[in-house]
Amino acid sequence: MFRTLTTRQRVGDIVGAGLFFLFFALIVLGIGAAQSGWAAACDVLVLAVYSVALAFRRLSPPLALGVAWAGAILQMGALRDVQFGNLAILAVLYAVGCYGNRVVRWLGLASAGLGALLAALYLMVWLPGAQGTGPADLATGAFLFTLFASFAVLALPWMLGMLASARRLSRESKQQQVEAQREAERAEYAVVVEQERNRIARDMHDVVAHSLAVVIAQADGARYAAQGNPELAATSLGTIAATAREALADVRLLLAQLRHSEAEGPQPTIHDLERLIEQLRATGLRVEVSSTGTVVPMSAGHQIAVFRIVQEALTNALRHGDTSRPVGLSLRWADNGVRVTLSNPVRTGAAEPAPGSLGHGIPGMRERALLTGGSFTAGGTGAGRFEVSAWIPSGAAQHQLQQQPEGTP
Repeated sequence: MFRTLTTRQRVGDIVGAGLFFLFFALIVLGIGAAQSGWAAACDVLVLAVYSVALAFRRLSPPLALGVAWAGAILQMGALRDVQFGNLAILAVLYAVGCYGNRVVRWLGLASAGLGALLAALYLMVWLPGAQGTGPADLATGAFLFTLFASFAVLALPWMLGMLASARRLSRESKQQQVEAQREAERAEYAVVVEQERNRIARDMHDVVAHSLAVVIAQADGARYAAQGNPELAATSLGTIAATAREALADVRLLLAQLRHSEAEGPQPTIHDLERLIEQLRATGLRVEVSSTGTVVPMSAGHQIAVFRIVQEALTNALRHGDTSRPVGLSLRWADNGVRVTLSNPVRTGAAEPAPGSLGHGIPGMRERALLTGGSFTAGGTGAGRFEVSAWIPSGAAQHQLQQQPEGTP
């Protein structure tokens, strides 16, 4: 029966109703100076009832409608003429149409019809000094005009309230759709990130397994060489330390330990980028590659991150970009890592992806870059191109996992 309103709305309705009562009470008392004290008191009482209905119109439309009916019955029972307080009836009918439920709204329309009939009878027959004197006067044009005019006056605010309610419900529906879309995007993002983490786990499983194999082999060699060849044993121990450090750095890339079962295979490295680019060129994608600086050693996990980001970015350019124009791939090497930048033209007639949008494979690329301790950005450049840029640190690798000292068993 009671709607949920904010404190500001409740206070505003009460203050508005109070000002309504005070303003028109002064007018009523000023006009009633020439009337009897009973008539003025009755007018103020009717105005007070209407003011209460005005205060409750949004909090409880059915209650406000009932109070307004009580005020109208009191007014007609006292045979008082039309007053300023009757304006509150219009506000109540608007609130009934705007905030009431289905039943209350139809009660509001019925109240407008019944109120119009009673108003016409009251003004034309019952009110002292009315033009009509009996039932025969009910068929006159004046009565019918008063009836329809009263209904129009009462039904108009009810209809405006219905229209306002429809607009409000439409806005709420659109807002719910937007929230649902955002929730779906968040869920999709979570799924993509989880899939990419599983893929990273598979990659790192192979890297760590190989590192442990090297450690075991070097440890066995050092154990047998310790007595006869101390220098070889020291070299093996150094290799074990370097390999263990590198494996530890790769393990720190993992955020999820569980992974789905999938066929394993050799993991890509920086040297496989040329083969990847040639494969995409064979599909018709024009790739222009530029590399600056000196290539620095990178841990296996960081090499995989570079390869996967380039692979995903080129695949997106092939699927969603304009393949009639070349794609630019830049590798800028520094002492502590590499900056990978890929810029592809946007297909004619397609809108550039909005900044912060989910995109195609962007969450996975971002996840890989962040797990290496790097950074990632992606978005439209405003010149009809889409750019992906990632910084991948080297991982402080000093030795390649594939290399072993000579003489190692």
